[in-house]
Amino acid sequence: MKFGETFTEYLHGEEKWFLEKYRHVEYKKLKKVLKKCKTCNSTRSGDEHTISSDTSLSDSCQCQSCPSCDQMFFEELMKEASDIAGCFKSRVRHLLHLHVATGMQRYMMRICRCFTDEKQSLIHEGQILIQYITMNAIAIRKILKKYDKVHSSVNGKNFKLKMRAERIELLHSPWLIELGAFYLNSGLEKLGNFKNSFGRVTCDNLNEDQPMMKLMLPNSIELEFDLTCAICLETVFNPYALKCGHIFCKACACSAASVMIFQGVKAAPQRSKCPICREVGVYAEAVHMIELHLLLKIRSKEYWKQRILAERSEMVKQSKMFWNEQTMHMIGY
Repeated sequence: MKFGETFTEYLHGEEKWFLEKYRHVEYKKLKKVLKKCKTCNSTRSGDEHTISSDTSLSDSCQCQSCPSCDQMFFEELMKEASDIAGCFKSRVRHLLHLHVATGMQRYMMRICRCFTDEKQSLIHEGQILIQYITMNAIAIRKILKKYDKVHSSVNGKNFKLKMRAERIELLHSPWLIELGAFYLNSGLEKLGNFKNSFGRVTCDNLNEDQPMMKLMLPNSIELEFDLTCAICLETVFNPYALKCGHIFCKACACSAASVMIFQGVKAAPQRSKCPICREVGVYAEAVHMIELHLLLKIRSKEYWKQRILAERSEMVKQSKMFWNEQTMHMIGY
């Protein structure tokens, strides 16, 4: 079955109610834009009269862009990708907030469990989100490949780089790592019923040299995420993902931004740069990866205890220094 048919079947399947509320890639519409590209077609037909019969079309066509459809095609695709990334982020954040709820909300959810299977509903929404992000990511990849084939250009590949720069590349979102950690924390890898729809997630060597999370998503998509902090070179502890997508321990990120641990990552000055890519202003929208932290606590208890003691000790030390300085400043010493 061709992907177009598979995608159409997905849009009209069991999750139709979800897709009617949230944005998805207009795959058929974008394919029609490519078919109506008269500029590239005329260029191609003109070139066919001048080349020899043994020369391939891709070698002859010099059309690097198509003004008649570029504006509509890439603007529409960028908007769709941005909306999909925003939807995925908000829905995953809501899902994980319910999973690790505290206080009164946790108490109310326990009461609700007497009447509904709350865990089952969270797992089902996780399945929907995995399928949602996977199918749309494949649709974007396919349509960009089709664009480059039609125009014999590299604009599709360049657009992928632009998506990464805009932080809307769907399969490189830190929220996907959080969803994978949710899968493991819920014990779904032990239940065969969920493997087909959720894919498969493994997380090995958490307290060793190369901690990795591997996601085998539906449609044979395999992703690997390195869980090593680039500053301390150990498994990330109390991890934060910066806006640029790079993940660090909370203490390491605070140290790199010259702020104290008790002040938090988001207290970093606007001029602070990512230690890896050197991008400015990436701390304000940092994401606390609670599910990943919980996974480490469950699967590497000894390592987690060592790191939590070390972080608390350093936090107390920094707090004492900070308030001593504030006191001396106030009394004039």
